[in-house]
Amino acid sequence: MLSKKQARTFFLGGTLVTFLVFIGLTVYSLSKSQDQTNHENITEQVVRGKNLWETNNCMGCHTILGEGAYYAPELTKVIDRRGKGYIKAVLTTPVPWAPNGRKMVAYGFSNEEADDLIAFFDWIDDIDLNGFERIVSPLSNDDN
Repeated sequence: MLSKKQARTFFLGGTLVTFLVFIGLTVYSLSKSQDQTNHENITEQVVRGKNLWETNNCMGCHTILGEGAYYAPELTKVIDRRGKGYIKAVLTTPVPWAPNGRKMVAYGFSNEEADDLIAFFDWIDDIDLNGFERIVSPLSNDDN
């Protein structure tokens, strides 16, 4: 059994070591060599695409980088899977699109808006995912 003085020393020593480890890991995590955000490639077109993504509530159905709803397919790495032409056709079509029985609203984006969204998806695709090539939502049924 520890005496009161030993317990206090043990507690303070453990707290100090834990605090130093925390500070060290924080500095390491924030260092430039650990930056995986791809922020240097953000353009005005990417920003406009992100704004379109948010204002049209795409995340209400789709998932990107593992965040969002599971109704529609995951869109991380969608450029690699489908190609820019396919995505542009889906975004600009004036008819509702219903693959696998799930209906997507026909937003009828202009060519410029579709290009902005594609630039956003392309930027997302270039983020370092630590070796994960594709994040798949369990309910997305994106096997096409």
